[in-house]
Order: sequence, then structure tokens, then C-alpha cells
Amino acid sequence: MAITMIDEYQVIRTPFENSHLLAKLKKAVCVARTVGLSFDEPTYIHSVNTIDLHGDLYEAVRQDYELVRSCLEQGVSALTGSMGVYVQPRTKGAGHGSTSRAFYARPLFLAQFIQI
Repeated sequence: MAITMIDEYQVIRTPFENSHLLAKLKKAVCVARTVGLSFDEPTYIHSVNTIDLHGDLYEAVRQDYELVRSCLEQGVSALTGSMGVYVQPRTKGAGHGSTSRAFYARPLFLAQFIQI
């Protein structure tokens, strides 16, 4: 799940507590749905959940952000999708030669809010 774009200039200069990532997560609502086997079948709302960062989860997401922040000092090309436990930096869009990156929630992060 895409959360927000990574602005290299802004992320390098902004600690997690004042970050756009945290601001987005504080306002986020995650709507999970079940999807049919084909486009002809209906989809149904499974659950609606607010993202509530607290305790260990808050600290883990902060560490993911700070890892990206420190890595950006080497340039945006130093970011990889293997970074982060709960939130990862990935190429936004097709990815072939793109330099734009975004923060994405990993399935492990979403599993904290969606019970399947």
C-alpha cells in the first residue's frame, strides 16, 4: 500500500516526529475488501481500520524512516525495496529507470490493522 512520496530534500531535513510520513499515517484509514475471482463478481468491504501507531510499532516505523533518511545522504538511488521492516522505500510507478520513490506499507504493517 502506497503511503506517500519521498521528497529527498524534505526527508533528509525532517525527523520522523515532524515527517510527512507520520502526518499521513495519523490521518490514514485502511479499507480492506474481498475481491471476486473475476471483474464480473462484486467486491465487499471486509473492514475499515484507522492506523494507530503506538509503542513498539511507532518505534519500528520511526526506525524504518530514519534508515531511509540516513541512506538518502548517498542519494535516492541508494534506496532499495529491501529496506525497512514495516515501511519500505520503493520505486513509484513502472520502476524502469525511474528516480521517484515512495514509502509503502509492507504486508506485516497492514497485518497489524487488518485481521484475515
